[in-house]
Amino acid sequence: MQVTRRRRRLALTSVAVGALAATGLTFASANQALAEEGCEVDYNIVSTWGGGFQANVVITADEPINGWEVKWNFPTGTTVSSAWNVDWSQSGTGFTGGDVGWNATIASGQSREVFGFIGNGSSATPGQFTVNGDVCNGPTEPPTSDDPTDDPTDDPTGNPGGGDKVDNPYTGSQVYVNPQWSARAAAEPGGDAIADQPTGVWLDRTSAIYGNDSPTTGTMGLEDHLDEALAQGADVIQIVIYNLPGRDCAALASNGELAAGEIAKYKSDYIDPIVEIQGMAKYADLKIVNVIEIDSLPNLVTNVTPRATATANCDTMKNNGNYIDGISYATAELGALSNTYNYIDAGHHGWIGWADTNPQYDNFNASAALFGSLIGENGMTADDVHGFISNTANYSALEEPYWAVDQVVGGQAINQNPNVKWVDWNDFNNEKDFTEAFRQELIENGFNSDIGMLIDTSRNGWGGDYRPTAASTSTDPVTFVDDSRIDQRFQKGNWCNQAGAGLGERPQADPEAWIDAYVWIKPPGESDGASQLIDNDEGKGFDEMCDPDYQGNIRNGNNPSGARDNMPLSGHWSSEQFQELLENAYPPVN
Repeated sequence: MQVTRRRRRLALTSVAVGALAATGLTFASANQALAEEGCEVDYNIVSTWGGGFQANVVITADEPINGWEVKWNFPTGTTVSSAWNVDWSQSGTGFTGGDVGWNATIASGQSREVFGFIGNGSSATPGQFTVNGDVCNGPTEPPTSDDPTDDPTDDPTGNPGGGDKVDNPYTGSQVYVNPQWSARAAAEPGGDAIADQPTGVWLDRTSAIYGNDSPTTGTMGLEDHLDEALAQGADVIQIVIYNLPGRDCAALASNGELAAGEIAKYKSDYIDPIVEIQGMAKYADLKIVNVIEIDSLPNLVTNVTPRATATANCDTMKNNGNYIDGISYATAELGALSNTYNYIDAGHHGWIGWADTNPQYDNFNASAALFGSLIGENGMTADDVHGFISNTANYSALEEPYWAVDQVVGGQAINQNPNVKWVDWNDFNNEKDFTEAFRQELIENGFNSDIGMLIDTSRNGWGGDYRPTAASTSTDPVTFVDDSRIDQRFQKGNWCNQAGAGLGERPQADPEAWIDAYVWIKPPGESDGASQLIDNDEGKGFDEMCDPDYQGNIRNGNNPSGARDNMPLSGHWSSEQFQELLENAYPPVN
């Protein structure tokens, strides 16, 4: 099916391209001021800085104008602080600017820079402009064709065409900045330096699809975010699919709304509406990255009977098969759309980094085999999986530059020494090495050879005063590792609001041949769980691993939790944590 669209004129200055490339950081971006035939408004970004920007507005008249009024809607959270050569007002996101007499006339065919302003917030180009009530530019028009077969409704998803999916959706792309997270970050001291970073949008309960009082989605639902992505001119948006029945079976802080057996409800009330919205024709050219069900499948390897780390809830989820059923269904349904890129959560090196011939101790090979078993379930194919993501909402270091797990210290390889509890015979000490090896194991278990990996680097920088600058000179292996390691947790199983953590590498595409991108899926500043029991209607329990006084359990080697005190429910904002992440960022935030 061929889809024909009427093209709109493009007005793009080299200054604007350079300015928005800067705001897009390591992801490429572009500023596009698009106009219908007969009317043109250029929205030119002159300069940007942390949380602010300067723009000039140019109107081109195809017919003489004597007196003008221009209107548009900003991205959520963007405001004007000052303007010149214009009589202006702002109500919510709506901006109205009028002439001031001397600049009221624009001759036929003339382009006139009518005013300029200083803005705070997103510098993304608004999606539509009007001049004197006439629409000058707006969303892409629906397909027009005399061919009765040229109809997007021929596709049952409503998602027309889109062609083959690209190898890496992040390459050369501008990635959506969630305006709600951005506004929270920008309101923090120093936060404007990172407020323009792209983060994940979490659909952590069914009502989040439509918009609610969720701390992560607020009043914005999925369609709101997708529309905002179009308004920003984004190429990619990152959505977290996170609502399995019996969710997070080995912990309590992120338990969800669906009971262990409610798989039919998960499919019909949660996944199906997401598929319907993502498949709307208006999003056909937007690449939607779905991060699918974090902290799920590896639990069925590590936290089930006969493991000593087993929990009753994980045994239930393994026996009822609803994790396998739910994830394969979500992946197959979302993968059938032409504009989606599915990345399944794959834990992290400190969780499944152990490969062993004894099934009692093998997490690495067993996890890859479990992922491979998804293929064929609910019609899911390997083609429905674009890749996997590690370290989602976690703290594992990207690299450990000063030591290796097989390094010999004190006459024995570190990962063969029973006294080095930090390593504990793990084959890896960082996410880069782990993802490279695990990717290959996944391919050997049936996934396509071109799958890519993502790594969540939102909180794994571990900078600040405690960051080592060289390898330890100690010959004692325990001291050597503790003094050389970047990751400062008590134990790699510690996952809740880790004190001392910092922002990691900023989001960027193609950092390594096997890594599609470093991403910030967990929005920095949002809690992992409450440090004490808090009554709530979000289905979130109290987990002792979020209590700073908790001394641990078998799943974290009976070590202290390392959690911060005075933390809110998971997904809720913590100013104190955000400030610590800024302070301990590595690379540092300038």
